[in-house]
Amino acid sequence: MAKNVQSAFADGITPQAFVASMTKNREKFEEWGERFAWKNAADESFFRSFAGQAEPLRCLIIAADWCGDVVRNVPVVLNVMKTAGIETRMLPMEEHFNVIDQFLVMGGRSIPVVLLIDSAGDVRAQWGPRSAYVQEPMVEFKQRGLERGSAEYDEAMKATRAEIMRRYGDGTEYQRWIVEELRETMAALLTV
Repeated sequence: MAKNVQSAFADGITPQAFVASMTKNREKFEEWGERFAWKNAADESFFRSFAGQAEPLRCLIIAADWCGDVVRNVPVVLNVMKTAGIETRMLPMEEHFNVIDQFLVMGGRSIPVVLLIDSAGDVRAQWGPRSAYVQEPMVEFKQRGLERGSAEYDEAMKATRAEIMRRYGDGTEYQRWIVEELRETMAALLTV
């Protein structure tokens, strides 16, 4: 049975309200959004085809302004959802632990969590916190099972974070992976 987040969606705020409420990283968030560009016309066309669907999808994003992954990734998701004509709401994580705790990543709270839901509020798909390529070093780190607080853990976490930042890079190339993954996810929903 699908998880239902209808009441959480109703509690959500618009992306504009989320940005207006940001006390950290607002300029960077807006900058990444402004730097977004479609890498190919086929992706843009695919997402435009969602506008006016008989069974519309909605999007709920769990986020926080202090999180670097939110700052980089959510502007991409918002651009995609806007192009697709998908109504989107944001949930500040610290105000909705009861919701994020239903969508843990590798046993922990990781944001952003992007949920695609149907008109009844049933979750049809989940994405986040990062593209698979950028997330890969964290998956490998978690699989090592190091003891939190140990010197080995701290050293490995530092190296993992450095590799994640290397994979993000300084430009917008990483945005292509998010678009591709969202396209694959949404295409799968069309065939269900």
